[in-house]
Amino acid sequence: MFLLEKNPAYRATEKISALRATEYARLDAGQHVYLDYTGGGQYADAQLRAHIELLRTHIFGNPHSSNPSSQAMTALVEGARRYILEFFNADPDEYCAIFTQNASGALKLVGEAYPFAKGDRYLLTFDNHNSVNGIREFARARGAEVTYVPVVLPDMRVDTDALVEELDRPALSGGASAHNLFAYPAQSNFSGVQHSLEFVEWAHARGWDVLLDAAAFTPTNRLDLSRVKPDFVTQSFYKIFGYPTGVGALIAKRATLQKLHRPWFAGGTITVASVQGDKYYLSEGEGAFEDGTLNYLTIPAVEIGLRHIESIGYDLIHTRVMLLADYMLQGLLAWKHANGAPLVRLYGPHSMEQRGATLTMNFYNAHGSAMDHREIERRANARNISLRTGCFCNPGGGEIALGITGTELAQCFRMPGHEQRMTLDDFRLCIDGKSSGAVRVSLGIVSNAEDVETFLEFARELL
Repeated sequence: MFLLEKNPAYRATEKISALRATEYARLDAGQHVYLDYTGGGQYADAQLRAHIELLRTHIFGNPHSSNPSSQAMTALVEGARRYILEFFNADPDEYCAIFTQNASGALKLVGEAYPFAKGDRYLLTFDNHNSVNGIREFARARGAEVTYVPVVLPDMRVDTDALVEELDRPALSGGASAHNLFAYPAQSNFSGVQHSLEFVEWAHARGWDVLLDAAAFTPTNRLDLSRVKPDFVTQSFYKIFGYPTGVGALIAKRATLQKLHRPWFAGGTITVASVQGDKYYLSEGEGAFEDGTLNYLTIPAVEIGLRHIESIGYDLIHTRVMLLADYMLQGLLAWKHANGAPLVRLYGPHSMEQRGATLTMNFYNAHGSAMDHREIERRANARNISLRTGCFCNPGGGEIALGITGTELAQCFRMPGHEQRMTLDDFRLCIDGKSSGAVRVSLGIVSNAEDVETFLEFARELL
């Protein structure tokens, strides 16, 4: 009997244990410990059955037509679009859902079309996924100023004084024509820190548009867009329920969407385009942003997945995962070498207050030297434990956590012979002696006490 299973609050989530035994039985059948839910969720057998049955029993065609098979598909696509808004409690008169390939595709849509101009500002936190960082290249190319707000050790939370100072600083261009965008993650994919959703209104009150990256937050936390109202929300659905991959969404305020100016047009985005007339007219709303043919046979599986989550209950999922994460966190922090030196250095909060179930760490020997995270992964692989190592496409979080300074990085990027390209091995040599990455474990929808106990035992064996 695992200790956590004696906890009444955990026993109250027994519905999920029963679900794992039936709909996710492949995990235990394969003796697999899956600890990479921030990388990608796991899907239920029922999701696959429902989707395959839908495809098996109907004739569907490209929705860009009015023939019977196209109309049937259009109805499903639009139904999924409506249900996405319902799932996030977004008023359809205020918000629309634009289908994308993933969260990165949604972020690129915003970056390439946001009306940055000379003197405008793009503000973002150190702690962001690279797809959010990448928007800075669009901003700089158009003359906008890019500013990073630091996160502060040890908890790796945003420096709120610095954030307010930057939000209070007006755009250099001034006037009503200024366009300023603030971007941050609801939950860090590096440290698991949950940055305050109040930042949205802080920014709105000062005239900023807000982009909220929700990809790491929504798998185990409900996002209610009737209460928190960012201008743009980016989402990858496989992070929530595993299947399908290749479909994400940009959930956008209709009013703010009108600010965006697309740099091109494509099939599916226009009402009229002419070669001889050398003119085109974009569709209104979401249609102007969905390039080409949608991944239409896959989109119905999004609604199936969202309904699956609703059938379990977000509150139940959240409760279970937080209990498991707290148990794992406290267990890892308790491990000490014989000389009293800690085994684990955890990046981010050491309690579950305002944090999610993503735990990132490095392991240290009794002499205080870091163990190579790649070796930890090799050992975990041998135990059939799926975890993740590296910096998780979040260089700002990694640099702060691992103590890599701006001076060191500037020297690395000036290394002779690396003007155009730098490999990861080159980077490791450049930051001589410092860790270039970490170990991340993350819990999700059908994680259980045995998964946590197995990882804690794996960690104990490193003492």
